[in-house]
Amino acid sequence: MYKSCSKCGRIHRYDYKCDAIKRVYPKTDETKLRSTYAWTLKAKQIKNDAMGLCEVCKFQGKITYKGLEVHHITKLKDNPDGLLDDNNLICLCSEHHKQADNGEIDAEFLRALVKVRQG
Repeated sequence: MYKSCSKCGRIHRYDYKCDAIKRVYPKTDETKLRSTYAWTLKAKQIKNDAMGLCEVCKFQGKITYKGLEVHHITKLKDNPDGLLDDNNLICLCSEHHKQADNGEIDAEFLRALVKVRQG
């Protein structure tokens, strides 16, 4: 049995592993920081503290618990020391995370939501 290869466009046997065009993405300092065990634990803690909900959606009266991500309010490239800082982290759905990264959601508003979460 044969199949069309999505990497090179040729036809290969079904069990053949094509090694054409392997993409190698260089690891940035931010990527290295996010791949630590400490970050994994901190992200889990922030999601638990937010009760598994997007904090912006919650403020708007919506309940969103799918696609949650932890966002750094001050970007890691600007402040690498803020990796594990509770005051710099907020739980967002993927839509609000994109908006926050693009600057469409004010950082001070996000900081205010963090203060609400912390009590």
